[in-house]
Amino acid sequence: MRTTKVLNSGSSYLQEKEPKVVVPSAADEEKAPAPAPSEPTTVNKVEIPEELPVLPTRGTVTFPGTIMPLGVGRPGSRKLLDECLPKSKIIALVTQREEEEEEPTPESLYKVGTAVMVLKLIRQPDETVSIIVHGLSRIRIKSFTQSQPYFKAQVARVVEYPGSGKNFTAGVGQLRDQARELIELSPHASEQALTVLMNIEDPGNLADFLAANLNLEVAQKQDLLEEFDVAKRVRAVHQYVSKQLEIVKLQQKIQHDVQSSITEGQRKYFLREQLKAIQKELGEEAEGGAQVLKDLAKRLEDAKPPEKVLAEAKRELGRLATIPSASPEYSMILGYIELLADLPWQKASEDNLDLKRARRILDRDHFDLEKVKRRLVEYLAVRKLNPTGRGPILCLVGPPGVGKTSLGQSIADALGRRFARMSFGGIRDEAEIRGHRRTYIGAMPGRIIQEIRRAGTNNPVMMLDEVDKLGTDYRGDPSSALLEVLDPRQNNAFVDRYLDVPFDLSQVIFITTANYMGTVPPALQDRMEVIDIPGYSDYDKIQIARRYLVPRQLRENGLTRDRCRWTLSAIQKVINDYTREAGVRELERQIGSVCRGVAAEVATLPARSRRMWVVDSKLVRKILGPERYTRELDTRVKVPGVVVGLAYTPAGGEILFIEVAAYPGKGNITLTGQIGHVMKESASAAMSLFKTRAASFHFDAKTLANRDVHIHVPAGAVPKDGPSAGIAMYTAIASLLLNLPVQPDVAMTGEVTLRGTVLPVGGIKEKMLAASRAGIKTVILPEENRRDLEDVDPQVREKLQFKFVRNVDQVLELALGKKQLAAAVKAGQRQEERAQRRRKERASEAVEPQVAVRRRAVPSVVNATGRAGDHC
Repeated sequence: MRTTKVLNSGSSYLQEKEPKVVVPSAADEEKAPAPAPSEPTTVNKVEIPEELPVLPTRGTVTFPGTIMPLGVGRPGSRKLLDECLPKSKIIALVTQREEEEEEPTPESLYKVGTAVMVLKLIRQPDETVSIIVHGLSRIRIKSFTQSQPYFKAQVARVVEYPGSGKNFTAGVGQLRDQARELIELSPHASEQALTVLMNIEDPGNLADFLAANLNLEVAQKQDLLEEFDVAKRVRAVHQYVSKQLEIVKLQQKIQHDVQSSITEGQRKYFLREQLKAIQKELGEEAEGGAQVLKDLAKRLEDAKPPEKVLAEAKRELGRLATIPSASPEYSMILGYIELLADLPWQKASEDNLDLKRARRILDRDHFDLEKVKRRLVEYLAVRKLNPTGRGPILCLVGPPGVGKTSLGQSIADALGRRFARMSFGGIRDEAEIRGHRRTYIGAMPGRIIQEIRRAGTNNPVMMLDEVDKLGTDYRGDPSSALLEVLDPRQNNAFVDRYLDVPFDLSQVIFITTANYMGTVPPALQDRMEVIDIPGYSDYDKIQIARRYLVPRQLRENGLTRDRCRWTLSAIQKVINDYTREAGVRELERQIGSVCRGVAAEVATLPARSRRMWVVDSKLVRKILGPERYTRELDTRVKVPGVVVGLAYTPAGGEILFIEVAAYPGKGNITLTGQIGHVMKESASAAMSLFKTRAASFHFDAKTLANRDVHIHVPAGAVPKDGPSAGIAMYTAIASLLLNLPVQPDVAMTGEVTLRGTVLPVGGIKEKMLAASRAGIKTVILPEENRRDLEDVDPQVREKLQFKFVRNVDQVLELALGKKQLAAAVKAGQRQEERAQRRRKERASEAVEPQVAVRRRAVPSVVNATGRAGDHC
């Protein structure tokens, strides 16, 4: 039997969700008077047959003394009603144990049920049947006599045992009082329920009435049906009533507490609706405004931000719903929520940690740079072994055009991550990194958050270009703002001022670049691991041009290798005569200029022409014009007082000419060439050192007191500074004053002390590249820089001869020539001896006239005194 809960508003007493139980009428109570307390309790004296048809019910327990409707849908149950009701109106209702079971068996039915009388049968248009039954008495099933097409069973009326005593009477009274209070507090209880409750005098009937109307599980109601001891049944029902009474009281308290907030919410709702109506009449209603809010809410849910971020977004979304679309604040909040929805809170790229593949990609995109590639592969290997580790922040340092940015792109390709690039050159506003506060009009998030939004993942490879060019002014210090971004222990909760909620940057691989680390603040340097990328040798440039630059420029200028072919001499011509740089950026521009010149000639030919253009050194000279760079060594170092030094600049290594001149004066020093304070101090130290060592060269130091010395560094429009020109200035001063020219193919670098010690300097790799490009054959280096030659390109080391020195005496012997220096010292010694002899001769010549004068003066004295004996 399939039962349906037929609701009747007039018979609902306590709970709206429970089946509506009808209380027996007064006539029914007269037909079935309650027995005396001493007798076994039964509902009435209606005779129950020994064999009854059994109608299974699910989800419903019928109690004696109640009237309730039931829906009958099973074919077997309908057949039972059709065949049995004409003979007898009494049937047995038994609840099945599993409500979902469609075809119950005798074992799936409870053994205790209720004998009921069918009062009315109603047939529905959909072939279902509804019946109204009146519970008569509890029955126990002894055995089933029929199972098809419906159940029949031998049954026996259950004998109930009444309660007695003062405790029992008091319990019944307390049960009645609590039931009355429960009905009064229940909002859905009918007025008739309280009247019925007060008219029930039998404790068993009272317990059954309350059990039928309480909100209990089927198993709990079945337990009450199977309880034959009235006293125990009353106690059990009393417990359920007490629990539900407490729940109702708590619900009323909560309802009372929130009544004011509900009223306030309703007030706001009505005001919003009125505001919408006003905006609609004024034509200010945003088209699809509600849909926009729904879309934003869905995008926020899809983004899956952290709970705190989602709560903040929903709060702003609620504000957005109350603000007119014409208000400036509306667009600001809308942009903020869209940013939160667009950020990749949970989206991450899966790393590809195949080291062989990473090595192939690095070799494909870059020539040479073996040390740098090895370090990058080590970095990826650590990521593979410890994916959650906090790796260092790599800083690629080198001159422009050596491929720092493209190395970052190669790392992203090797890992399979997105690549984002930011240039910090000239940034002075701290808000570019931390973002603006949303209190300002036109506020925007910082560039870090913007790039992550564009990348679409929370773990891109982010290249921070030119960190050495960050500025500082009244708007803040951007380099200090970067400290939190680049610190692996802090950036997992980076707070952008615009977002005002933390965002995890710990999964981002930050790679910074710089041309020169001297301008980077020490605190920022401490966050990074520096990887030096020196410039390229001529051999490297030739290979890069052949493998990368020429094919790319041919392709970009519409040429193919079938129409244009570059010779090795043409590439060498461009490298030697039209470029002078550490990188290859200018080299590519010059190659592009030649390709454009060839393209202009090819475009004038007929379409069927298959002429091959061979680019050689002559064609390069014709297209690019006169050579831009020539070697100045042969013309500038053959005179005394000129020395070639080596310098390190942010653009790579450079050669540096130092010239010294002397002329009559008062012993002053003049420094020109736009040199900085450090080089001025080096010049002063070199001059003082030569004065202290003048005696060892047999040079008259007094001569310098009557001479002014002028030290000049050509290319005066270019600022120069650094602690590596000391020995070059000392050598230039010695070369001039000793009248010895420096060897034409010698360059030097190193600092000098007043004691004559040569100190080590930096930038050896870049300086050696510059010396190689300039045609230098011999380089004089401090002894402590010997270990730095391991980082110099092997091909550069083969071209140069290195001389290591510890003091300035060794420098002069190598630069001026040992024999020439010894000859100059001997010449100075001979000149000094001649000068000493001349001084002695002049001194002796000055003594003889004084003796003659003294002899002539004696007689005059005697004659004057007249007493010659006074002198004895």
